[in-house]
Amino acid sequence: MTTLTDQIALAETRSVARRRGPSRGTDALFRGAAYASALLVLLVLAGILGSILYGGWPAFREFGFGFLTSSAWNIGTEQYGALVAVIGTLASALLALVIGVPISLGIAVYLTQLCPGWARKPVGMTIELLAAVPSIIYGMWGLFIFAPLFARFVQVPVSNLVEGMPLVGTLFYARVPSGVGILTAGIILAIMIVPFVASIARDMLDQIPTILRESAYGIGCTTWEVVRHVLVPQASVSIIGAIMLGLGRALGETMAVTFVIGNANRLSASIFDPGSTIASRIANEFNEADGMQLNALMALGCILFVITFIVLIIARLLTRRAKVA
Repeated sequence: MTTLTDQIALAETRSVARRRGPSRGTDALFRGAAYASALLVLLVLAGILGSILYGGWPAFREFGFGFLTSSAWNIGTEQYGALVAVIGTLASALLALVIGVPISLGIAVYLTQLCPGWARKPVGMTIELLAAVPSIIYGMWGLFIFAPLFARFVQVPVSNLVEGMPLVGTLFYARVPSGVGILTAGIILAIMIVPFVASIARDMLDQIPTILRESAYGIGCTTWEVVRHVLVPQASVSIIGAIMLGLGRALGETMAVTFVIGNANRLSASIFDPGSTIASRIANEFNEADGMQLNALMALGCILFVITFIVLIIARLLTRRAKVA
């Protein structure tokens, strides 16, 4: 009897071993594919960074640190500087955040706290649909529809009102009220980032346990107090991530900004005046560029890469601090 039992146990052990054999092979194959995928991403990133650094190195070598501090961009004399494009990139992106983030958070709060049940889904789908609109459509609408109206009803009246005033007159005076400029680009970018920030913020607010909201309302809190002291602190990490995602989108946007920023290589204290961004300058000149101009454009690409990398680091630090808090 014991011998028969041992034989049965041995047979079962062999059966299990045969079943595990292919599973171990499949698991090893899966691990290898996962490692290869991760390595491929790193190789692609290194290849992109290496290629633009290689292309931009002659410009960095020729102009040195002055490439970052110079506002010159003269193809005839081959004098190039990144200052105008860098300032235009940062200014338009920050304006987009200042305009777009409050609107996005307002939309998220409305959809999760105040919107009637029958309207929540249609409004949410409409917001998400805006994210699917191609950027060139935003650019065309901004140039042909928004810019003329903005020039007529905002730039001209505001310029007439603030002309001669200290500081305000410098910041909001348009020399040529054409409708295009840094502020116009910021507004169009704000419209573009609203769907991303609002959708993520709404999803995060929806995931907050209902008991927290009900408890706050139960002790007499108003809707504002619930949002301010309960919902926003609970979702702060995700909201910061959403804002940084919107900032990354604004920094790298090309076509829409190219249409409405004016593409002028000029530093101006007025946000009504035309300017340029790194992405718009590359888009405008890359096809016809050669020699040092091409190297300067590649160097601009390196700078944009560094800026987005810094934004990513800041986002990581902010989310880490929010988690600790």
